[in-house]
Amino acid sequence: MTHDNRNTDLPDPRPHDSVAGRTVDTFDDIRVLRYDVPGFDTLPLPQKKLIYYLAEAALCGRDILYDQNCRYNLAVRRTLEAIYRAGTDNPQEEEWLSFEKYLKKVWFANGVHHHYSGDKFVPEFSEAWFNARLAALPDEALPLDRGSRTEVSAVVQRVIFDPAFCAVRECRSVGEDLLTASAMNYYEGVTQAEAEAFYARMTDAGDPEPVSVGLNSRLVKQADGRLEERVWKIGGLYSPALERIVGWLERAAAAASPAQREVIETLIDFYRTGDLKTYDRFSIRWVQDTESPVDFVNGFTETYGDPLGYKASWEALVDFRDDEATRRTEAISSQAQWFEDHSPIQEQYKKKSVCGVSAKVINAAMLGGDNYPATPIGINLPNADWIRKEYGSKSVTIQNITHAYAENAKGNGFLEEFILRAEDRDRIARYGTLADNLHTDLHECLGHGSGQLAPGVRGDELKQYGSVLEEARADLFGLYYAADPKMIELGLVPDGEAARAEYTSYISNGLFTQLARIAPGKQIEQAHMRNRQLIGRWTYELGAADRVIERITEGGKTYFVVNDFDALRTLFGRMLREVQRIKSEGDFAAGRDLVERYGIRINPALHAEVLERYARLGIRPYAGFVNPTYTPVTDASGEIIDVRCTTDESYTGQMLAYSDRYSFLPTDNNR
Repeated sequence: MTHDNRNTDLPDPRPHDSVAGRTVDTFDDIRVLRYDVPGFDTLPLPQKKLIYYLAEAALCGRDILYDQNCRYNLAVRRTLEAIYRAGTDNPQEEEWLSFEKYLKKVWFANGVHHHYSGDKFVPEFSEAWFNARLAALPDEALPLDRGSRTEVSAVVQRVIFDPAFCAVRECRSVGEDLLTASAMNYYEGVTQAEAEAFYARMTDAGDPEPVSVGLNSRLVKQADGRLEERVWKIGGLYSPALERIVGWLERAAAAASPAQREVIETLIDFYRTGDLKTYDRFSIRWVQDTESPVDFVNGFTETYGDPLGYKASWEALVDFRDDEATRRTEAISSQAQWFEDHSPIQEQYKKKSVCGVSAKVINAAMLGGDNYPATPIGINLPNADWIRKEYGSKSVTIQNITHAYAENAKGNGFLEEFILRAEDRDRIARYGTLADNLHTDLHECLGHGSGQLAPGVRGDELKQYGSVLEEARADLFGLYYAADPKMIELGLVPDGEAARAEYTSYISNGLFTQLARIAPGKQIEQAHMRNRQLIGRWTYELGAADRVIERITEGGKTYFVVNDFDALRTLFGRMLREVQRIKSEGDFAAGRDLVERYGIRINPALHAEVLERYARLGIRPYAGFVNPTYTPVTDASGEIIDVRCTTDESYTGQMLAYSDRYSFLPTDNNR
């Protein structure tokens, strides 16, 4: 599970360092930033080499995510890049600038759909202008491995200009067939009912160690009506990219410690075989390796992009431990049983023996796949419930990313615009970063790993609502315990003011400010955003009689103010209890009703207001990053004697370089 950055507009009181948070590019609703890799230069050479090898592996899977997000993405991206490389005589021409913005959006989202909402981008250049540019390209510039020039041109034009074609990446609307109404490329010719029946037959409710069925495959309907899984493995789908990934992983294994070498070699075995039992063995070995200072995520991991929650997008992260900051997460994880025992959930859903909970604060060294350019600020893995129960989980908070976000937010006027009371603004200015990091720690370290399923519950019963409710469960856990006296006892916060800062910013964001991320006329689609509104609206409604949370209009502006922090914590605990029950019992109807009632619909007047206020501040609500560049230094024999890290690449330059260096898949992977 990942924890996205719910509010990138809170300041960090620490001194500004070299490049963290500096803006590289801005377009549409997006800021592209830099992040530092503090401490890399002082790492021992073996760790630098390991990071370099893992970083290359992280970049080699870039095409996989494009293809997973929509089967036409690679054709569109390669065609757009060909037009861009051909250049223009008038770089300030309005349609050229609109085209350039569209291409930057496609790069950022790894495809033609918005990375958060899933809605298809609307071009601001004309079809006639585009067709003229396309016609001027020579054949060798076009991705003709998909078909003839006529065929490629037709499909690219239709994807870009037909609003009804591939309109939404993943559909989650009640009453729709969630597969046939989605453009994501995890299923081919398969209806929702057919996919659910297919995987139900593969699932044994009595298996104590069930594999994550469907995780690493595309489900395809054959001409004769049979359903077949086409597995993502070497020799199967995505083989050219996976072969390159494995090549770099083999180098990494040779440079790793014995324990970590076993982890990497098991991942390589999984990529070669596609066997999900092997994936479980990899996950167990990965979660048990808590000593390696350099760590990584590489593989088919999160299922947010599949409305049914079976298929996993490809993602990668390379990181190394921040020893000083990790003391905070170790203090939390060492008390995991205490937190479980004192949780407000039902006794039968508490784990009697919490095991294997490890947590650390890390610095990201490379982002890839579904973690790039937009990236989470925290990760808790593995996702399989039985592995978490028997072997534990590993949690990370990504400190250099949160620091970059906070540095970028300094002086942007957000607090003054959206937080009404001076005392609340002061709390957030003093405690906001600490409180936000602590909430992330609790969310990732313990929230996702808490609780247990009832006997006979598989864990996939909540279907399209599962991701939202799982994020809500972890968020509620973090919110409930952020205000517990245990935080002061552990020395994590000086007093209760940090929790009040977190409650103020969370409620304001969930009920109001996050709406700046939604286009006019749209509803909330993304799981993390649905989760935050669900929590905000549910607690607002339940506490209405006592004015626990109050909506105030002052000077023609709307604010949401927390009046009773203790009562709000009680409501968080009450909601955590119900969400845990829904998950533990697999209560689809209750989960559906909760999300549909509170998490999706938007008040149009509030929406229009927040968009207007954000626009006046000039704040772009989404942010992502360019990666650092690692360059090996070799001696006369070719041996690596150092690895240099630089952070000066432009956004466009990096995207074009990645397309040159890491584009291994054919344009059409459905043939």
